[in-house]
Amino acid sequence: MSLQSFGFFGFLLVVVAVYLHLPRRVQSPFLLAASWVFYALAMPSMLGVTITIAVFTYLCGRALAGPHKVAALRVGVIGLLGILAFFKYNGAFQGLAGWQAVAMPLGISFYSFAAIAYLIDAARGDCEVEPSFIRCALFLNFFATVTQGPICRAGALLPQFQEEHRFDAARTVRGLRLMALGLFKLVAVSDVLGVFVDEVFPNYQNYGGPMLLLGAVGYTLQLYFNFSGYSEVARAVGLFLGLELPENFKTPFFATNFSGFWSRWHISFSSWLQDYLFMPLAWADLSGVTRGKLTRLPAEACVFIVFFVSGFWHGNTLPFVVWGLLQACYRLGEELLHRRFGKPKKKAPARVVRAKRAVVFALWTVSMVFFRVGSAPAGTLTVGDAFGYLAGWFRGWAPGRFAGELYSAVYTAFYANTLMVAAYYAFLAVVLVLAFYLDTRRAFTYKNKPAEIALAGEKHRWAVYYLLVIFLLAGYIMQSGGFGNAGFGMYAGF
Repeated sequence: MSLQSFGFFGFLLVVVAVYLHLPRRVQSPFLLAASWVFYALAMPSMLGVTITIAVFTYLCGRALAGPHKVAALRVGVIGLLGILAFFKYNGAFQGLAGWQAVAMPLGISFYSFAAIAYLIDAARGDCEVEPSFIRCALFLNFFATVTQGPICRAGALLPQFQEEHRFDAARTVRGLRLMALGLFKLVAVSDVLGVFVDEVFPNYQNYGGPMLLLGAVGYTLQLYFNFSGYSEVARAVGLFLGLELPENFKTPFFATNFSGFWSRWHISFSSWLQDYLFMPLAWADLSGVTRGKLTRLPAEACVFIVFFVSGFWHGNTLPFVVWGLLQACYRLGEELLHRRFGKPKKKAPARVVRAKRAVVFALWTVSMVFFRVGSAPAGTLTVGDAFGYLAGWFRGWAPGRFAGELYSAVYTAFYANTLMVAAYYAFLAVVLVLAFYLDTRRAFTYKNKPAEIALAGEKHRWAVYYLLVIFLLAGYIMQSGGFGNAGFGMYAGF
């Protein structure tokens, strides 16, 4: 029951209708029960693990109010990291001494990071220790965020669970706008792009350079529209229930450097790394290690560690490690250029700005090849395939070959019909134009205000709403014609 499934829509309608009519004291228990039902329908075998983590986090949090605050924090953070590491990486020992790999609970990375942030914030005094297990568990297991984020902060979300929530027309309209936009990105753009990408990557040796380049760009866009769309649907669900969830994406492909890119891409994760990894590393006193005066890690070393951890967080395979190292190289290379040539001017010529955006997008797309290879089913692709894929960009550029490969790549995906192949590419072109038009308007006209506010400000907004719904329905029809959807989202497996 993914957030774009018809089953979820029915579930959401019932939950919202009941929740908004309950007394305040019953709303949080009901929402927690609904969240556990959602998780049980998604991955019943791991519901116990999810609840156990919530219990462990709650107990560690309560212990922070006692005399052993530091010990409670250490036990909590180390325990949560240990649980996360076991489920993410125990597959590496498959077959060793008869070991059978244990599946990873859906969304464990997201709610584990939220739990760690809660314990650290509570220990610092940045948020209150939550006295209610129900609200603590709801913060971690809320069905809109449990599978794929965004990673919420306790200080922002926990107080909202104590408030009474009733139907609000303006808030509901905001949610409907976000829901339409998010589902459009998920179903009409990402899922439809997926049929092309999922054909090209596993069979990359059969294709020439133009197809491989298109496949890499296609995957870059597929992941972006999938994850940003999923985040917007999650925010929409929160609005229906009276909850404000954090934004996770702010038009990252208009960034002119990687510092700006990472402040716009997967914001809840990148800000988590900034607050709970980079800053502690940067301020850590290493004088005890060096046996001298106050010593701190160089900023470059902190950046390198953060991006290495980011890559390893996504997976323990070499493609993800290379992806993380590439991000570190991009970010550190940027800093070295600034030191050598100075900070860029704030008001550079338009052609320079466009060129910088193109370079950032191109480098990000290169790194996405490793990310896609790392995301493939175990044993199907290796880091060697990623390098082979990139090398393939320089072969087979004959126009006739490209045309034939472009046709055959999706011929069997949708009714195996020539007319439908043409319709597929035409549909894809139109929805991508609309998606980027909306991103462009949001970035430049509305200065990256929330997506629903940007939509509401459009002069011809009703035409945009109709187009979103029409293309969304067309995307659903395509699903029944042969395209598979992305299930719980492309990031749910991390």
